[in-house]
Amino acid sequence: MTQTKVAILMGSSSDMETMEPARQMLKEFGVECEVKVLSAHRTPDQAIQYAKEAKERGIRVLIAGAGGSAHLPGVLAAVSLLPVIGVPIKSKALNGLDSLLSIVQMPAGIPVATVAIDGAANAALLAIQMLALQDESLFEKLQQYRKKLQEKVLQANQ
Repeated sequence: MTQTKVAILMGSSSDMETMEPARQMLKEFGVECEVKVLSAHRTPDQAIQYAKEAKERGIRVLIAGAGGSAHLPGVLAAVSLLPVIGVPIKSKALNGLDSLLSIVQMPAGIPVATVAIDGAANAALLAIQMLALQDESLFEKLQQYRKKLQEKVLQANQ
């Protein structure tokens, strides 16, 4: 059986820094991932082919970061039945509001889960939660992670 994986995709190499927290979070939980630059506009054929073949290669969730018109998550969702999580990337023109609205306004029938602007870490956590539905050890790691978050907040009061 193929190892469960998450794909982290972005429209430009300039998005790498913004998407790095997703890779780090997946690594922290021991979830294997692939990281690729694929543009909905500059390399549409490759992006579509990647999404269509992802499941056969063991990918279970697609995380797609995109800025500006932010079409990558929607293109991936249009051609794949895998869950797609969109990460709107902060843009120069509208501080990421353009990206957020582009990703979140998908037509009925083609969903894309969407996290906060530059919210790559939460995208990874959402992917981990999806995978944990079928992986008890991953579920336990999530429980421990949440417990650490709670302890950190409570310690701040001392």
